Formats: sequence, structure tokens, C-alpha cells
Amino acid sequence: MRTYRELFRAPQFGPLFATSAVHVAGSTMSGLALGTLVYAATDSPLLAALSMFGSSLAQVIGATVLMSAADRLPPRAAMTGMALAFGLATAALAVPGLPLPAVFAIILIEGVIAAVGGGVRYGLLNEVLPKDGYLLGRSVLNMCVGLMQICGFALGGLLVTTLSARGTLLVAAALYLTGAAVARFGLVRRPPRASGRPSAAETWRTNAVLWSSGPRRRVYLALWVPNGLIVGCESLFVPYAPEHAGLLFAFAALGMLVGDTVAGRFVAQHWRGRLAMPMLLLLAAPYLLFATRPALPLAFALAALASVGFSASLLFQERLMALTPNEITGQALGLHSSGMLTMQGVAAALAGAVAQRTSPATAMAVMAAASLAVTLALASAGRRTPEPAEGVPAGSGSA
Repeated sequence: MRTYRELFRAPQFGPLFATSAVHVAGSTMSGLALGTLVYAATDSPLLAALSMFGSSLAQVIGATVLMSAADRLPPRAAMTGMALAFGLATAALAVPGLPLPAVFAIILIEGVIAAVGGGVRYGLLNEVLPKDGYLLGRSVLNMCVGLMQICGFALGGLLVTTLSARGTLLVAAALYLTGAAVARFGLVRRPPRASGRPSAAETWRTNAVLWSSGPRRRVYLALWVPNGLIVGCESLFVPYAPEHAGLLFAFAALGMLVGDTVAGRFVAQHWRGRLAMPMLLLLAAPYLLFATRPALPLAFALAALASVGFSASLLFQERLMALTPNEITGQALGLHSSGMLTMQGVAAALAGAVAQRTSPATAMAVMAAASLAVTLALASAGRRTPEPAEGVPAGSGSA
């Protein structure tokens, strides 16, 4: 499967794509609105960053306790229920006078739900497409994320200015409810991919299997850490340029869209493994220049250029699927998604803390330097230890 026409002719990909698009638009608009609200109320870069990305920190709870549900729940029911939960939670965040602890409690709940949601969504993608269609399908979903973030941040910034931050949250809640309707009436009923009841013990057992392989561990670390540190840079867009944060986010999303389009559609198979690490270096390097506080047009260009490097995630996911048995792909992808988002939350908190003591511009450069160091360390480790041949899953007991 190499063309977009073939992809969208695949049964059930269309409704899955639409559900994902609406979810991303809702989360983008709600995140910008909530970050604006919290920064206006507290004047704290740390709390603003945590309000936008703090739900990612809670992903670790879902990843370690609930992730077995990703393969053990009926996908349509799970996606419908999760979209409803996000809609209600976002509407609650719009309540005037909501205390800050209540805001962060809701953010925590959203993060736990989102951890399982990522596994359900991407496990279903692996189910509705043939093996040779996963990379193209995942790239299109990533492109969808880029497009919806461009639209969501641009429209969200406009709505925050003309309507209000709380009004924008209500619009985002309506988008989540629309996604619930698309999932319920667009997707067909499917049985769970794995038998048995979801449990913390089963989650831990399968996570241990996934983590026991050295090559898989390196892939997971490459998916989680450099990416998360750069999202820490992005979490400072609001305090860096309060009046133009929406545009910074939109240009970053545009770069991600370009990178995923090229990687998913035009890069030949034999080049994919070679390009993954260079893309991680590209992801971080432009943010080093933010230490000089570049003019806004250059800042927009740097954010877009750096985000082309997010395509590395797509390339590493293909490698992860080659190393993972079919019956646990949902949990494997869910662990990737929740681990990545958890690291993004940790990095947002770290970046906010550095910005509190220095400045948002300095903190961006610090996070970028850390991302470059981790990428170089992972590249060095990969050269020292050869990986198994493509298509041969690494054994659960390999070092």
C-alpha cells in the first residue's frame, strides 16, 4: 500500500481518520485556551506549561496500570466512551472560578484516559490496514495531527482573543462530543484483540516483555526522550511570546506536517532507518538559536524547521512494529504513545522550572542541548550493539 487513494479505500480507515482529526482539534484548542487562562491568573511559566502539557504526566499511570485494556476492550466502545469523557472534562474546565487544584485534577484524569486511548487508536489502525500499509496510515494520521494543530492553534488563538478562553474551551468540548458520535456511528463493532480482562498485573507483565528486549528499549527511548525535551521548548511558547504563541504553535505544526508527509510517502524503505537519528538532531538544533531571542519571523521559521524532525517518530514506530509480536501491538503502541506524552509532561515541567529561574529563551536552548546529547548517546549505543534483522521480533529475554 503506497498511495493515499489505496489508503482511504481501506474499510474503516476513513472513520478512524475523522475521529482522530476531531480529537486533535479539540485537544489543541483546549490546551491553548487553558494555558492562556492559567498564565493570566498566575503569571507563572511553570504552571502555564503544566496546564497545557500536564495531562501527559498522568500518562505514566495509564501506561503502568491500565494499558492492558488497549487490546482487551472493544475498540468502537472504547473510543466512543473516551471521547465523551474528554468532552465532559473540557466543559468542566470552562466553569468560572474553578480552583486551580480542581483544574489540575481534571488534567490528571484526562491524562490517564488518554494513555489507554492512544493504544486503542493505534492498535485499531494496525488492525484495519495491512502490514505494508501501517507506515503510510500512521504518517497520514500524523499529517492530520499537523493540519489540525495548525487550524486548531490558529482558530484557538482567534477564539481566545475574540470570544474568551472559557468560550474556546466550550468549543473544544463540542468537538470532542462530535468525535464520540463519529466513532459510535462510523466504526464497526470489533472484538478485542486479546482475551482476558484488563488488569494492572497483565499490564505489568506485557510491559515487562516489551521492555526486556534491548533493541526495543532503544527504540522506546528514541521515541520518548529527544522528542519530549523539544516539546518542553514548545511548552514555553506562551510565556516566550504571549501575543503570538498561537502562530508559533501553528508554524511548528506546519513543520511536523511537512516532515511526516515526506517520511511517510516519499522516503524509500532502505533510507528510513538511516534518516531516523539525523531527524532527531534536526528536531533540536534550531532551538539552540532561541537563546539569542530571534525576531518573530525567524522564530517562526526555526520552529517550523525543527518540527520537520518529528518525522523521526514515524520511522522509529515502523522499527518498533518490526520488533513486536502481533498480539501485543496495541499495548506496544500505547506504551510508545503514553511514554512519549509522559516525557513531554516531565519536560514541560522541567522547562517551566528552568524558565522560572532564567528566561523562556534560555530554557528553550537548555532543553534543546539536552535533546541533542541524548540523541548522540542513543546513536552511539546503537552502533555498539547490532539489532536483529528486519521482520524478526527480538526475543523477550534478549539483553
